[in-house]
Amino acid sequence: MPELPEVAAVAAYVDGRAAGFPIRRVDVASLAVLKTADPPYTALAGRVVESVGRIGKYLVIRTVPGPDSTNVAAEPEPVINLVIHLSRAGWLRWSEQLSQTPPRPGGKGPIAVRVHCGLPGEGFDVTEAGTQKRLAVWVVRDVGEVDRIASLGPDVLAMSRDEFGTILAGTSGRIKNVLTDQRTMAGIGNAYSDEILHDARLSPFASAKSLTDAQVDSLYTTMRSVLADAIGRLEGQEVARLKSEKRTGLKVHARTGLPCPVCGDTIREVSFSDRSFQYCPTCQTGGKVLADRRMSRLLK
Repeated sequence: MPELPEVAAVAAYVDGRAAGFPIRRVDVASLAVLKTADPPYTALAGRVVESVGRIGKYLVIRTVPGPDSTNVAAEPEPVINLVIHLSRAGWLRWSEQLSQTPPRPGGKGPIAVRVHCGLPGEGFDVTEAGTQKRLAVWVVRDVGEVDRIASLGPDVLAMSRDEFGTILAGTSGRIKNVLTDQRTMAGIGNAYSDEILHDARLSPFASAKSLTDAQVDSLYTTMRSVLADAIGRLEGQEVARLKSEKRTGLKVHARTGLPCPVCGDTIREVSFSDRSFQYCPTCQTGGKVLADRRMSRLLK
């Protein structure tokens, strides 16, 4: 799942190629991904991309009226935002030779939305792999109209140490769940929470409200440094390379069975019904191997 560093890198990449240029056309292959109907997605045609940024893990393409806008309204909408949440298996593919043939509606291919923008012939496809379709797209005047954005917690990179500590002290959840709950703090997902907790030498099952001041200090500093390092490594990369570049920087996530790069212990995994996380027993749990919920059920 794309997290804050990848979404930030995608936003910067698209902004550098689309900002200042009009959206020539938007093709929708899967109407199911559209979560809004007013304004219609066709209203984006002819509008100019003002900027591309992110809110949490949401990609936000802000558009303003263009000289060739196809909007027939006497007073064009001052701002229309195209908001994209890539969810677990979504991605954005930029092309300098984007196909001019609209993707077939209802087709079995991965393309959900195609946006013709940037220099002539350029643009991007929004794709989703797998059978679980969770990709979501909104066309809104105000990003606050997206209920998922309205319910987001503060951005993890915008929080002060005191705000971070207050959030942790006010919840009884496990620290792994707190870091990944977008309503509590926005931007971190499964992969970077594994990396942050490993670097901070904390068990994923540690109670957030029970952490000492020293542990909160360490976790806050580590969280920012892990994300900053990832953002730095992804900066300037081609969108097509972001996934592989992300994997090269991971120490524990998705490395089950491999040696920990810090202590050499074997990276372990805890699996649930549809997800899993990884950790190092020596670095994080005092040598204790956490129960694998999936394996526990199989042994009953």
